[in-house]
Amino acid sequence: MCGRFSLGLPHGEIQALHGYNVQVAEWIEQDQFVPRHNIAPRSQAPVLHNRETGEGNEIEPAADVLMHTMKWGLVPHWSKHEDKTLSTTNARSENLVEGGGMWASIKGKRRCAVLCQGYYEWLRKGKERFPHFTKHKDGRLMLLAGLYDRTVLEGESQPLWTFTIVTTAANKEFEWLHDRQPVILSSTEALKTWLDTSTQKWAPGLSELVEPYSDSSSPLVWRVFNYQVPKEVGKVGTESPTFIQPISERKDGIQAMFSKQQAAATSLPKKRKRSASPSQCDIKRDVKEESLAATPQNPSVEKLNAWEDDSDIEYIDGPYTPKPEV
Repeated sequence: MCGRFSLGLPHGEIQALHGYNVQVAEWIEQDQFVPRHNIAPRSQAPVLHNRETGEGNEIEPAADVLMHTMKWGLVPHWSKHEDKTLSTTNARSENLVEGGGMWASIKGKRRCAVLCQGYYEWLRKGKERFPHFTKHKDGRLMLLAGLYDRTVLEGESQPLWTFTIVTTAANKEFEWLHDRQPVILSSTEALKTWLDTSTQKWAPGLSELVEPYSDSSSPLVWRVFNYQVPKEVGKVGTESPTFIQPISERKDGIQAMFSKQQAAATSLPKKRKRSASPSQCDIKRDVKEESLAATPQNPSVEKLNAWEDDSDIEYIDGPYTPKPEV
């Protein structure tokens, strides 16, 4: 499953596709994408796909690779209304291989790659969920296999372009985190194979690309790693570059709180030792302190971060939970 990802880089760096031998000819709807570290379903995000020529059933791919900003959550081409009850955030690879279902009409001719710095997954421990971030060790962009489609909704004049992310069973290295993971296109060759829709059909080589990685010597195992990140990412709409930093390295949040508490404890003045027989000054001071203690106090409480507001607590313990994959 993949329900949240990060892409907070500048447009130029995204389009450069460092680490992949691919030239992007054009970025369509570039101004519709705002770089973010907390991209959720129904958000706009860029994908890669081959240029299309023709319309309807006469679509033909060209050699040019385009970057295209689309909405996450696929709306099929036959739909005239955006059905928000239908979960098309992810598409199960098993359904693509078996050939049936709603993906049959597009899996041969409308494949794409979703760009991200990495994706989030939540580890469940009892009633709590802890977000983890998965990325390439070398820091290059991660390319996730996807499908896309185009439709014109009733009452609209402009086409709506949407996409879904293909998932597969988690490999044995990552199954402790979740039983599924997105299909990662880890090389230029894998990317070109996935984007090549010249036959307009689902080829056997594509089935191999979406199979779970089960071999411990697979390049994916040593090229990809994950780590725990802060819970604030669980609330849709929040945004911070610290969301993709390991929680152990953050300079704010809980780590800073413990540091401040420790510093405050070491800076407190030492209490003066009293003699067995209190002096007159000690007696007067004790009477004054007791008088102050009896007076109601309203100390101000400073919250360390904005996300500590009571209204946010119910949101930050877990992510948006999409419906089961189609």
